Amino acid sequence: MEISQQSTDQAILAWARDDHGKPQIALDPESLYRYGHLIRLTEQLVLDQFSRGLVSGTTHTCIGQELTAMSVVRALNHPDDAVLSNHRNHGHFLTYSGDFVGLVAEIMGREAGACGGWGGSQHLVHRHFHSNGVQGGMLGIGAGLALARKLHNSDGIVAAIIGDGTLGQGLVYEAMNLASVWNAPLLVVVENNGIAQTTVSSHTLGGDIEARGAAFGLPTWRLADDDPEFLAKVDGVVNTVRGRRGPGFLVIDTRRMGPHSKGDDLRDPEELEQIRNRDPLAALGRLLPADVRNAIESNNRQFVEAVRQAADASPEACLRETPAHIFEQPAQPEPMSVPEVPAGSNVRQAINSTLRHLLGSDKRVLVIGEDLHDPYGGAFKVTQGLSTDFPRRVISTPISEAGITGAAIGLALDGYLPIVEIMFADFLTLCMDQLLNHAVKFPGMFPDVSVPLVIRTPCGGRRGYGPTHSQSPEHLFTAVPGLTVAYPSHRHDVSGLLANAVQRWHYPVLFLEHKLLYGEKLDPADYTALDSADDVATELFPTLRRGADDPDVTLVAYGGMLPIAEAVARRLETEEELAVEIVAPALLSPLPRDSMIGHLLERQTVVVVEESHHDFGVSAEIAAALLESGFSGQLLRIGTPPVPIASARSLERSIIPDEQSIIDQILDLF
Repeated sequence: MEISQQSTDQAILAWARDDHGKPQIALDPESLYRYGHLIRLTEQLVLDQFSRGLVSGTTHTCIGQELTAMSVVRALNHPDDAVLSNHRNHGHFLTYSGDFVGLVAEIMGREAGACGGWGGSQHLVHRHFHSNGVQGGMLGIGAGLALARKLHNSDGIVAAIIGDGTLGQGLVYEAMNLASVWNAPLLVVVENNGIAQTTVSSHTLGGDIEARGAAFGLPTWRLADDDPEFLAKVDGVVNTVRGRRGPGFLVIDTRRMGPHSKGDDLRDPEELEQIRNRDPLAALGRLLPADVRNAIESNNRQFVEAVRQAADASPEACLRETPAHIFEQPAQPEPMSVPEVPAGSNVRQAINSTLRHLLGSDKRVLVIGEDLHDPYGGAFKVTQGLSTDFPRRVISTPISEAGITGAAIGLALDGYLPIVEIMFADFLTLCMDQLLNHAVKFPGMFPDVSVPLVIRTPCGGRRGYGPTHSQSPEHLFTAVPGLTVAYPSHRHDVSGLLANAVQRWHYPVLFLEHKLLYGEKLDPADYTALDSADDVATELFPTLRRGADDPDVTLVAYGGMLPIAEAVARRLETEEELAVEIVAPALLSPLPRDSMIGHLLERQTVVVVEESHHDFGVSAEIAAALLESGFSGQLLRIGTPPVPIASARSLERSIIPDEQSIIDQILDLF
């Protein structure tokens, strides 16, 4: 049975919707009870579908909290208003979208689901509504979405909804600080249950909840969902935040009647009885004449039964074939001006020129990071001069790597092309949740969502910076599904590669820059690009080669290891009379299997040299790909042992592969 938009509206008494399909729920008791009761029946339907064996996984219902779930979302009435939700998201989603079949079918894993079965109960999307089950993870994204509204002078606001248990997450405070510093219209809503999963708040929260918002200068409100004036007061909060065009912090005292998920409720029976007696939705229903209430409930039951039938009738979500990845080849590029890099530029100057070109030619481009402003211009001076010429679009931030990355995801979702600078690649681990659980997941599980985000960062050692400022962590990030990892050298067209990452590749990109290459002159020498074959994105981030066509040894090196490999090649050729080839990929993930691996299969001896820890790293993946493809030659992997990078230069030289150590290991093969 299919439920059309018209029949859906009829089933809920011709509910009015705005131009974008959002239900318009009036403030009178009858309207509020009608929709709140509909949400409760839908949650009960979901639990019933579990009992019938029609749902797998888990779910988190808002039974007892329907008015809280409706409150802020119902009050949002601007086309640019956005909602970011969490694992307990059903009431928020239904109030924003009115898509009852989409919700139930999604939880059941059916084709009619809001995300076609990819998201399940916790991950939903509808226009400016996004939810994710990682606690607190959406707050940084909310700060970015709020900044986007400020930048294009919109009256829209962003509501980011969390539970009190999430107040232990650091990203919550990074996001509130960013919103405060930027005076961006982010309303942080805390649904205060008094309990996280099974742990009461007194065991997890120190201090006062309201003080958390006030500490960042956010106007703060505390309301209770059993207050008869609750929803009208929420309207006032939303209007205040919209009028101020700045952030706010709202705490709503509420109680869930059900367990955290399906069956993990360990609360005392007397406490549960008190919560049931408190039930704000039931209290609202008692305000209505019995015949009106009964008519509403009867109509809602008919509607929810129709939702059940429609969800049951939808086919199970299925894949015609298992996807290799989420990427699609870039479309033919639209005519765009090419960055002009002055002749003789080094890598630093080339990147600076490219950023300047992108900022000057595309209003969607923003550059975000710590200490980017003039006269400092970033730790390695890559952004020098840019904040002077583009003051609103080169944004220096607090020290807040996770928050910065989340904000950039939010900006990307809003249509901007953010370029983030992380001061040292070592700090990327602070961004990992935002990359692994948000940036790369959204394009894969949410229909028609892209995250065109580029993160630039200097990496590598040989400068004596020590254990936490000298690492080459690409091996950690090439393992993130859906993250594109590029690591060019001074032999690549660094300017073109960065412009491609920003303008032509609408997926998250980690763009690594070795510190020692910043001063190297851009020089393609006699390198040529391998045929990109059918590999995704290799046209944008090509693999280069030079040297003997029938080599005794092929060196594979990338980024800052390439100059070392070139020195090794010269010595092997002159001192040992070996024919040497060098292969220099710019794209590490997704691995260029058809082009680079196909090329290496024809070689006798392949040596992969990397500055990263090579256990479980890029060289390991290259080796595995070669072996899986039938490689019959010799293979050697050379990398940094799994120890901290020492600060003392004498120790550092012994840890990171150098010319002589590489040559010695290669000669051992012969």
